[in-house]
Amino acid sequence: MSAPPARRRHPAATLVVLLLALVVTGGLYTVLAPSRAEATTTAAPADVEAGRALFEANCSTCHGLQGQGSPSAPTLVGVGAASVDFQVGTGRMPLRADSVQAPEAPNAYTDEETAAMAAYVASLAPGPPVPPDSITTPVDDPERLAEGNELFRTNCAMCHNVVGAGGALTRGKYAPSLEGTTGTYIYEAMVTGPQSMPVFSDTNITPEQKQSIISYVEHAQTQPSPGGLSLGSIGPVAEGLFTWVAALVALIACAVWLGRRAS
Repeated sequence: MSAPPARRRHPAATLVVLLLALVVTGGLYTVLAPSRAEATTTAAPADVEAGRALFEANCSTCHGLQGQGSPSAPTLVGVGAASVDFQVGTGRMPLRADSVQAPEAPNAYTDEETAAMAAYVASLAPGPPVPPDSITTPVDDPERLAEGNELFRTNCAMCHNVVGAGGALTRGKYAPSLEGTTGTYIYEAMVTGPQSMPVFSDTNITPEQKQSIISYVEHAQTQPSPGGLSLGSIGPVAEGLFTWVAALVALIACAVWLGRRAS
């Protein structure tokens, strides 16, 4: 007696399962994702409107009228006020030239205009706010400085150098120097991850630890170089290059002197 034939799956069964999964996923996202109406900002409505006018006049060409992004610029929905305050406040935006990295430049807007554009972008969707001064002001506490030193060496020094002097990255990019950078901009960079920088959320580095990092960076910039000439504080590569150049110059000078003596 032969075994009953196995049930064969319909050729369209896989496609139907995938379509159902997509429908369920889309439905859950529609229900659970924050909507534009839920995106709130503490700024006054007049500031949001002023920011919207500035955004449409100066930013929408690349980022879209609703901040949705375009092939030439990323979306701003959900980046928060902190990202706008950092990018516009440091002059990186509006982008002055098409390059691998937006360089720091003088701010093209006033502080009030920057705050208005940040308020408008914050109204699009929830995102990191501009941090208060209470967590961006450096503290002069030896324990906090030691904590900031350890955190900076662990998470930041491989790109920014151990004293925040900056350094080269791949494909023409670079980690900028932190000299003269305010605590607010350092904090905003950590929570928004501009360009090649990763995002350090509060679960990775707490706000108090971020303040310790800010304190260490400012403290490191005010310390004298115990070895004399700092050579830009960009590490052993620069120091080694300086030594080799000085040695080669000395050898060439010695060779020239010996040649003249022999003649």
